[in-house]
Amino acid sequence: MEKLVLKKCGICGGLVEDLHSSHLSCCGKEMTEVLSNSVDAAVEKHVPIYEISDGNIVVTVHHVMEEDHYIEWIALVSGESLERIYLKPGDSAVVTFCSKTNGILYAYCNKHGLWETEIK
Repeated sequence: MEKLVLKKCGICGGLVEDLHSSHLSCCGKEMTEVLSNSVDAAVEKHVPIYEISDGNIVVTVHHVMEEDHYIEWIALVSGESLERIYLKPGDSAVVTFCSKTNGILYAYCNKHGLWETEIK
């Protein structure tokens, strides 16, 4: 797994992870791929930032965590590994992963979609 591939239904808003680059459909129509960092929204409030601390990756998204607008989850894809931590309104959008030497961090906003940054 090199990257996370999500597909969304344009009718009901259903969201799925595509593990095999498949043609997926929902509500009678083909689902479309969710592209990261592609929505016209404040980048600084959506792109995950990270720091390495005590052998861990501490990820922060400077975003509101309100009932109707929040970061649903933060994930790390590294090699063949995917780790995802789910959040809810009222939580802090800060999570910790065990340190990896490379990978891609993702954050999913319930209103503005998928955002990513690469661990360098």
